[in-house]
Amino acid sequence: MRKVLEAEAAAILAVDVDEHFEEAVRVILECQGKILTTGIGKAGHIAKKFAATLCSTGTPAVYLHPAEAAHGDLGVVGRNDVMIAFSTSGKSREVLEIIELSSHLGVTRHIGVTSHPDSSLRDCCDIIVNMGDVEEAGCPIGMTPTSSIAVMLAVSDAIAMAVMESRGFSRREYGARHHGGYLGRLARLDNV
Repeated sequence: MRKVLEAEAAAILAVDVDEHFEEAVRVILECQGKILTTGIGKAGHIAKKFAATLCSTGTPAVYLHPAEAAHGDLGVVGRNDVMIAFSTSGKSREVLEIIELSSHLGVTRHIGVTSHPDSSLRDCCDIIVNMGDVEEAGCPIGMTPTSSIAVMLAVSDAIAMAVMESRGFSRREYGARHHGGYLGRLARLDNV
């Protein structure tokens, strides 16, 4: 178990925060619509969490399931939206398809978060946030997403926190979006 934790921590620390990371943050800040996040499988869970984090920190966002999109959920897509697609391999058919379809509906920019050098996502996105070459930790068959998902989560959190900081988002604003639970109470206590 300790080896898995160490391997995941090392994979996160190996991520190169470069100009593409900064460009992704800038595009999110300049978005005139909303942020759409997408991904399938384990990456889809990260995309959902990223949308939730953005919403709670002042950036309107919604997760769009790539398979459901083909059955009407593309209705959430609007002009001037920005889409962020999460896919370790960058080869998931559903994710690549939703990027193409959203382009026809007014999405202005596409950001991809991926790892594989031969990722098709690299060809259809304007900006690529590269997770680096990630070896899955602890899996005896080398396939179960472990380190790659830990890296993806860390990258998404780093982007969300950079956006939040750039906006100057306050504890008061945070409290206004968290009327329930411990964090909401804590943020509101500061403003009493």
